[in-house]
Amino acid sequence: MISASSISVETQVLTSSNLSQPALALQVIQLVDSYMLWVGVAEGSLDDVQKSTLRGNLCKDWACAMPPITAGTIGPATSLFRSTGSDIALSMAQRLARRFKKQILLSVDIPSTYLAAGQGPGILLEAEKGIVKVLSGIENK
Repeated sequence: MISASSISVETQVLTSSNLSQPALALQVIQLVDSYMLWVGVAEGSLDDVQKSTLRGNLCKDWACAMPPITAGTIGPATSLFRSTGSDIALSMAQRLARRFKKQILLSVDIPSTYLAAGQGPGILLEAEKGIVKVLSGIENK
């Protein structure tokens, strides 16, 4: 039986050491043996990060990945919804599922203006590093 205490939601700000990159908002919904994650640009003040998740777009680039059955392989994954030609969420979800050995549902909601302006790789690297840090903290509780 699944209880309400086995499901938790937390939202955090992921700040970058690069001042030209925007702060990111990360919402983690911890489910039974899986995580549902949304990451997007934090709008407004960093104290009011909850509003970023409410204004965000879950279906901009959304993917689901399962952990691999055999070590050293890639687990099955699929895009649930894409609005661009890239699979940012798909490949990131696969890496996270392999690392944490849990199902990952990941939505990456970073505006194309940031991704196309040459900041994309840096923002995505910071996002993934921030997600790993937050999930590692949750796993170690």
